[in-house]
Amino acid sequence: MMQKTPRSMPSWRMRRRVVIAGALAAAGIGGAADAAATPGGKLKIALVLKSLGDPFTIAMASAAQNYQQHYASQFDLTVRGTATESDTTGQIRMVEEMIKAKMNAIVIAPTDSKALTAVVARAIKAGVIVVSIDNPLDEAFQDAAGISVPFVGPNNRKGAQQVSNYLAERLKTGDQVGVIEGSSADRNAQQRTDGCRDAMNAAGINIVAVQTGDWEYGKGRDAASKMLSEHPQIRGLMCGNDNMAMGAVDAVRDAGRTGGVYVTGYNDIDAIKPLIADGRVLATVNQFAARQAVFGVDVALKAVTEQRKQSELSSVIETPLQLVTAANH
Repeated sequence: MMQKTPRSMPSWRMRRRVVIAGALAAAGIGGAADAAATPGGKLKIALVLKSLGDPFTIAMASAAQNYQQHYASQFDLTVRGTATESDTTGQIRMVEEMIKAKMNAIVIAPTDSKALTAVVARAIKAGVIVVSIDNPLDEAFQDAAGISVPFVGPNNRKGAQQVSNYLAERLKTGDQVGVIEGSSADRNAQQRTDGCRDAMNAAGINIVAVQTGDWEYGKGRDAASKMLSEHPQIRGLMCGNDNMAMGAVDAVRDAGRTGGVYVTGYNDIDAIKPLIADGRVLATVNQFAARQAVFGVDVALKAVTEQRKQSELSSVIETPLQLVTAANH
């Protein structure tokens, strides 16, 4: 059996390092590594994403494909994506297909932080390097499986706290707000909700409802409508992504509350920009989808070319965040 290394042990702490995106070049993650360092020459990298109908995911896929074109002689890139944000069964099947295809590495944006852990563990056992982007795998599930999967992405809790602090500045102590979060099983959804709580607790503002919108416009709109109906005094709706924020905006309009309820988002997709400009959305967070995908592929490529073991990889490589408002959009 694989011996588990607890996260609390010094050896784990020694392996952990956080690399801010601005320092990636200094850390040797600035460009594709030399594939000639690996026997067999050209490498095979898989990028397994969430819904390819989501603008954020499309940006990730496009950036990674453009990056591969610049280093086409060094590695091939296979991109797969699910039909919907919550198609965990489909994503598990895709990872299994990539294992059978003998990929050197898999970069994955998990649809579910817990449910993907078992198939990722199978990939690692088969000798595949695995890196997560956008949504980290659950730490307790990783520990139980005896694996460590690097997360390349932003501090979601900090990003949500930033945008929620911006909202709090426009509210007063005792005001009511609601949280529309992504899939409750997703670690990034949990972290964003925690960031909202951090900001509201510090400001003395009451979170009267937390409901899932599963990252989708329609479900976000339904969740917002329910909150507005059940809590007529609500002053703000903090949404875990921009799709749900756009749904919340329409729910506010339908309730006749435009101008009376603030809405915040997360991701800074193109479709949210007009809503930021005219004030229907107060603020969002740019977590630079394109950079995440490229950094994730580069971390995986570097690990393979240097013939590093999965257990030797840094557990977190932190990428940047930016608060986006009408003033800087």
